[in-house]
Amino acid sequence: MPTLIRLVITLLFLAGLVYAGMIALVALVEPTPKEVTIRIPARELLGESAPALPGTTPAPATP
Repeated sequence: MPTLIRLVITLLFLAGLVYAGMIALVALVEPTPKEVTIRIPARELLGESAPALPGTTPAPATP
């Protein structure tokens, strides 16, 4: 029984350290905003299908 109690106390101590680390990250680390630019091909914006691979037939367009 003492070994089980020692294990539980050790696990609680480790969980407390992890929790304290998370609180420290929230309190001390400030995220830096930055602008993100992602290029989107025009064919994706216009709804056109991707070009067929060489050696394959393109899929028929549905009206």
